Amino acid sequence: MNLLRHLPNALTCGNLLCGCFGVVWVLEYPIEYAAYFVWAACIFDFLDGFASRALHVSSPIGKELDSLADMVSFGVLPSMVMYSLIHAVTDEPLLAYGGFSIAVFSALRLAQFNIAENQKDSFIGVPTPATALFLTGLPFLPPPLHVILDHSYALIGVTVLFSFLLVSPWELFALKFKNFSWADNQIRFTFMLLAVLLLAWWRAGAIPIIILLYIAMSLVSRLLVSRK
Repeated sequence: MNLLRHLPNALTCGNLLCGCFGVVWVLEYPIEYAAYFVWAACIFDFLDGFASRALHVSSPIGKELDSLADMVSFGVLPSMVMYSLIHAVTDEPLLAYGGFSIAVFSALRLAQFNIAENQKDSFIGVPTPATALFLTGLPFLPPPLHVILDHSYALIGVTVLFSFLLVSPWELFALKFKNFSWADNQIRFTFMLLAVLLLAWWRAGAIPIIILLYIAMSLVSRLLVSRK
């Protein structure tokens, strides 16, 4: 049992290692495969929280370690991807450094999350894993959407948009189920069904579209609730 209590932090370290390996991959290998390390980091990020709840172990160190790991895997790594994508299609080398705004705003997002008391059942702003999934999934986009990768200012626009979304005041639903009733989880079940259909159709190329769907469904849901 003494060893098991360290399992959540060990899984968090797995998340961190995925981020580190992904950064190396961006520098030395085809950029498309950086997304695989983000996917693996997401799995570790889910498992560390699951293990913590299942084993009833948590600590302030674990919370801070989780944010530090997320900063690398979901902040620095997607920033490196955006830097590389922009650098590959621009004649202005300095423009590519704009990709690192994702790292800056991810740090702000994670700092805000750590001190917030109102993000247990929903999120304020787009979570860092969702941002990382979107950005590292861009190389997999199917045509004609893939054309965005050929235009540096389009990529800069995407970077600016998601930098804002990370710290935006908008409330997004969390994929956390307190029960499995349809009445309490309509938006979650609908989103998951649509996500599965998109993955079946476009595979990895569907991931950025799924993230946009998640944001759009969250905003529409909150708008409808506010009008009632």
